[in-house]
Amino acid sequence: MIEYKSESEIELIRESSLLVAKTLGEVAKNIRPGIKTIELDKIAEEFIRDNGAVPGFKGYQGFSGTLCVSPNEQIVHGIPGNRELKEGDIVSIDCGVLKNGYYGDCAYTFAIGEIDESTRRLLNVTYQCLMLGIEKAVEGNTLGDISHAIQSNAENAGYSVVRELVGHGLGKNLHEPPEVPNFGKKGKGLRLRQGLVIAIEPMINLGKRFVVQEKDGWTIRTTDQKPSAHYEHTIAVRKEKADILSSFAYIQESLKNNNNNSLIIQ
Repeated sequence: MIEYKSESEIELIRESSLLVAKTLGEVAKNIRPGIKTIELDKIAEEFIRDNGAVPGFKGYQGFSGTLCVSPNEQIVHGIPGNRELKEGDIVSIDCGVLKNGYYGDCAYTFAIGEIDESTRRLLNVTYQCLMLGIEKAVEGNTLGDISHAIQSNAENAGYSVVRELVGHGLGKNLHEPPEVPNFGKKGKGLRLRQGLVIAIEPMINLGKRFVVQEKDGWTIRTTDQKPSAHYEHTIAVRKEKADILSSFAYIQESLKNNNNNSLIIQ
């Protein structure tokens, strides 16, 4: 059952989502070749707890990390550990927090140093998919309008769309109805109205769309081992323009201050 949110609830979700955004900004200050993914996880957990919240992912259905850290062919749900990021990698970092009873959720794919042109284009197109999907998240449209915008942009650029994993509603729970697929047909599915809060998160592959789960029970990767990109915003449906409750501004500010302009995708 879909729970539509009041204005006061939307503001609480915005507060949580902006804390996620600021946490990813702290990650961006430290991300570099040679850093272990568990080190980024510790930075994120400390920052979240210092700001009066708890990590939204840690302990969720047994997940061990504060962040999902998914390099290269890993799409989502990568477990932080001793793997070191290296020059030329890309890495999706997904984060959630719980504050004042409401969740926030946001993800960004970072480029580590210089990456090849085909992968950089993948990141740019995936980011475009996210923003085009958000443009359709207005009252009167349907979930299918969001899904179609994402799918058509990705496939027209020559990429494939992951189908086994989807965006979602959120609020008092990290995952709530409705599911938000990244593929679909215009005019199909739930009719959008104000008060709906959803996380839109395109997952786009450089190669084929097929995925497999690793033996750790969490990590999802491409079957052909080619890179995948992933961006996510939490948004509230409005009448004329979607209200983006999360932000990439803190990430981009951190990268600019570290003279890592090569890492900024937009």
